[in-house]
Amino acid sequence: MRDFHLPGRSSVLAENGMCATSHPLAAQAALEILKNGGNAMDATIAGAVLLGICEPQMTGIGGDCFVLFSQAGSDEIKSLNGSGTAPSLASADNLRDKGFRSIPLNSPHAVTIPCAIDAFCKLSNDWGKLGLDRILQPAIHYAERGVPIAERVAYDVAALTETLNPSGREFYLPWGRAPKVGELFVHHGQVKVLKEIARHGRDGFYSGEVAEDMVNSLQKLGGFQTMDDFSNMEAFYTNPISRNFAKFELVEHPPNSQGATAILLFNILKHFPISSMDPFGFERTHIETEAAKLAYDARNRLVSDPNVFDATTRMTSEKLAEDLAAKINLKKVINEVSSITEEVHKDTIYITVVDKDRMAVSLIYSIFHGFGSGIASEKFGVLFQNRGAGFNLIPGHVNEYGANKRPLHTIIPAIVREKGTVKMPFGVMGGQYQAAGHARVLSNIYDFEMDIQTALDAPRSFFENGSLRIERGYNESTVQKLSSLGHNIDQKIGPIGGAQAIRINENGVLQGASDPRKDGSAIGY
Repeated sequence: MRDFHLPGRSSVLAENGMCATSHPLAAQAALEILKNGGNAMDATIAGAVLLGICEPQMTGIGGDCFVLFSQAGSDEIKSLNGSGTAPSLASADNLRDKGFRSIPLNSPHAVTIPCAIDAFCKLSNDWGKLGLDRILQPAIHYAERGVPIAERVAYDVAALTETLNPSGREFYLPWGRAPKVGELFVHHGQVKVLKEIARHGRDGFYSGEVAEDMVNSLQKLGGFQTMDDFSNMEAFYTNPISRNFAKFELVEHPPNSQGATAILLFNILKHFPISSMDPFGFERTHIETEAAKLAYDARNRLVSDPNVFDATTRMTSEKLAEDLAAKINLKKVINEVSSITEEVHKDTIYITVVDKDRMAVSLIYSIFHGFGSGIASEKFGVLFQNRGAGFNLIPGHVNEYGANKRPLHTIIPAIVREKGTVKMPFGVMGGQYQAAGHARVLSNIYDFEMDIQTALDAPRSFFENGSLRIERGYNESTVQKLSSLGHNIDQKIGPIGGAQAIRINENGVLQGASDPRKDGSAIGY
């Protein structure tokens, strides 16, 4: 039980259904869907699409998603890959000939074909109960009437105003400046798009007037996207990957997601007596940091479109984890590991819903960097992701930019099973931090027996771009000891990630938690 003398909040408890996500209006909309006959899949899609209005810098219909879910009455977990490909005319040679050494973040070359909408349509048709017309109504309502700008949204957008192109500024900065907390954000262009999807399903987005607007807007900027690229885009079901650890089984989404990175990281950490350490002391933090460096280095070398190279077997190998664990020195930092190459970003939403029949959904949905590519379509203001920046331009690399390829993705939903039973859908936002975040949150719960809200509240650290970023929740002594080991400390940082979780307790009661680093909440009924 938490210390009621200190700031914090309790986990939320309910019996009939629950949603946990990063904005309370989206959580409330999901719960209303449950109350009105929808199931967890309906509620998750409704909340996710609304989050594109509530947190437009984080996600939107121009992005991608990954999903894990279990049906009511079943502990079998299914997965769906809702990530898009590079255009059919994409060419790494073309970009190298233009002098590029990496994919320009705010260029049409970074725009992969958005796949989330096809994923939502497929999931609604295959597993939902209410149909798209009903579950898109909350997003349509708020896009038309407006969403008050929340504190975290205002904080993020203030640093992103220069990212947007002229159409982006028109649709996403209608005030002509960064928004203030409480100001209403409306998006009439998206109202029209969502109504088209509600009427016509995926065809309302991937063909006709909406697709023409997206393709024409990108081609005017030099993009290679075509109408055929959009009409051919399709999400697909795949097989989740998992590994058993001492107290739980971790189920992750397979590549091109980085879910295998989280499994590798856990496999490395199990070689150390983590549970005997101070949960917020320098030893645990040092070992986690070094393990993450090694696991992410393996990710950067191996994870790509599985049609090019399936990294699952190698990334989940016990031998690889053992070899990497042996490289960790408890007295000093590792300097020889290659740097983490992905650009810093933190812009993603996560939503989880469990319904009265115990269908559980874990969904993550992103446009990659803040406001994605910064490019919005001219007519409807569809904001495009820049997930293509997850490719590289290294000749022959498994993750080299190329036609119809899916890039390495950092976004990962997860579900925990205990003794074969679905126990906890959860996710940790925060760009490439996510795999490390899975390790930190689950270690908090299973090594240190924290309740799930405390596990999400607890301070975090992450090695990125040559520095160990440490939240101010760590005490000064821990920071000094880490510095003495050779870590380059950076505490002039924003919050690291965000997370949500729903635990299904032994008596069937649902326990929800939402990260205070976001504006969100867990609510149930």
